Amino acid sequence: MLRGALGPVVGELEVVSDAERLAQAAADRVVALASAAIVERGRFTVALAGGSTPEPAYALLGEQPLAQEVDWARVEVYWGDERCVPPDHPDSNYRMARRALLGRVPIPGENIHRIHGELPPREAAAAYRLELQDNLGVDGRFDLVLLGMGPDGHTASLFPGTDALNEGEHSVVAVYVEKLDAWRVTLTLPVINAAHQVVFLVSGEAKADVLARVHAGEPLPAAMVHPVDGQLTWLVDRDAASRLLPDA
Repeated sequence: MLRGALGPVVGELEVVSDAERLAQAAADRVVALASAAIVERGRFTVALAGGSTPEPAYALLGEQPLAQEVDWARVEVYWGDERCVPPDHPDSNYRMARRALLGRVPIPGENIHRIHGELPPREAAAAYRLELQDNLGVDGRFDLVLLGMGPDGHTASLFPGTDALNEGEHSVVAVYVEKLDAWRVTLTLPVINAAHQVVFLVSGEAKADVLARVHAGEPLPAAMVHPVDGQLTWLVDRDAASRLLPDA
């Protein structure tokens, strides 16, 4: 594993050899952060990422030996974003996490806080804002926010050119993504940047260009993630880092 600073972007860059090692590094990081948060604060609050990159990490967390290393009764699971589809839809981020992880570990049902994507988008966003307000405690901070990054630089469902990027009041909003002709519900930058830990997972050569652009300071959505009083880490594989560290 190679470590270094990510140019003008605040945070640490950790490069592993391939997607398999990325999944292992991500799963190990979740276990370590969960253990530390439970010792310090009595519980671990995590916002999961959707998409294909984190799924192998979730699968590792759902099997031995890692599954037994987490006190699941003290884990509270949320999502960074959700597609506006029912929970059993193939595109549902909740469905993916349920199949890969949550249905395989002894986490109480009341500790799983999904975004109700089957509701009208603005109603779903308002309901999730209340869910966060009621459950995150006085400081309203996640222990960990896991994020991915699209080839256009979006993260969660914060897409370039959308009003959600400028949201300063609400922790959750509905956003219509014109190029996808679809509604999403997403955490906003203020709540992401309030987290104790934010970890990006980035894999594959298709992400190399956009990661280099983020590294160069281009104001893409992913580059707007700057934890106010927390740690930002970019876990990436060698293919994704190829334009940053050509000899990695």
